[in-house]
Amino acid sequence: MAPEPQPGRDARIVALIGTGHFLSHFYMLCLPPLFLVWREEFGVSYATLGLAVALMSGTTAVLQTPVGFLVDRHGARPYLVGGTLLMALSIAAMAFAPSFWVILPLAILSGVGNSVIHPADYAILAGSVSKGFMGRAFALHTFTGNLGFALAPPAIAFLLTVVGLTWREALLLVGLLGVPVVAAILLQSRVLQDQPKPKGRPQGPAGRELLLSRPILLFFGFFLLSAMAGAGIQAWLVTVLGKLWGTPVLVASSALTGYMVGATAGTLVGGWLVDRAKSGLFGMVVALTLAAMALLLLPGLVPLPEAVLVAVALAGGLALGTSRTPRDVMLKDASPPGEVGKVFGFVSSGLPLGSAITPVPMGFLIDMGHPELVLPVVAALLGLSLLCAGGARRAPAARPRPVPAE
Repeated sequence: MAPEPQPGRDARIVALIGTGHFLSHFYMLCLPPLFLVWREEFGVSYATLGLAVALMSGTTAVLQTPVGFLVDRHGARPYLVGGTLLMALSIAAMAFAPSFWVILPLAILSGVGNSVIHPADYAILAGSVSKGFMGRAFALHTFTGNLGFALAPPAIAFLLTVVGLTWREALLLVGLLGVPVVAAILLQSRVLQDQPKPKGRPQGPAGRELLLSRPILLFFGFFLLSAMAGAGIQAWLVTVLGKLWGTPVLVASSALTGYMVGATAGTLVGGWLVDRAKSGLFGMVVALTLAAMALLLLPGLVPLPEAVLVAVALAGGLALGTSRTPRDVMLKDASPPGEVGKVFGFVSSGLPLGSAITPVPMGFLIDMGHPELVLPVVAALLGLSLLCAGGARRAPAARPRPVPAE
């Protein structure tokens, strides 16, 4: 059972968890702005440079599920503290790397620390935040992560070009930002409660059996297909608009920016709607996703005036972003007590996987002379994601029940 509302308590919890989530996403994208400097200093290829981000992201995705098991068994707080500290110090240690080959194992270590964030964060949010604020808590958690992605490249560029730091000084500075975050989590740890544990011997699927159950696999498909659709828009919207209608790059890029702004702001709108509605989350997800499908299909069907194109992309992103928070809360509600860490660790690993799958085959469609198929494929992926969501909703995960006393 979620705790009773207390003035300011929920805000403190979300601020602590959200700051760590911001850093985890910030660290994922603080390395690419350094690639040109690294190539000149270390004399390695661009493909080799890409290994730094690939190893960090891949390690995070692979370890999320096993870390989720540890979080559920031993509690989230020690893993959150240790993971955040490891993630931050690994970035800081890159400042002292004598060669690029030292950066790669540090990227893996940072990915190990990063793998803790999602399972630990959601387990703590499920156990600490009052029920009436849960939607906004999940929304703010997503929003802070997106903000970390958005701010990392310009922040590193600012430190290098305006402040005049070397790349080593910049990485040391941003890496050490994690230390006060860890200190704050330790000092405020009394407000961070672990998820409630089931009483008595659980009956129904648990552990590995739970993750392989039909509803949780369908949720994984829901997250995976949603991420595939989003990655298709992000990677190819500018190219598709140019190929189909000759849309200037500046205008098409403005449409993509509008989509991204809408998707990010939509998470906050979704959190507010979840807390107001308190039920009917699946219907909300369906309505919003269908609206996003229609809006995102429109630029691929007819040429739109520039202002209208940007507005349609913004509205499509807003609808899709708004659907994300009720989706996440649906998964929380489907997770049996004491299993939130592993469920979110497993299901959310579908997000980076989906983002990795889509760009190449959609690029192949464009190479084959069919850019008109890209946005319909995006809409089809969103439609399939709704089928997965509906299947998961009709077959909720069996929840552990206490065994009657003898």
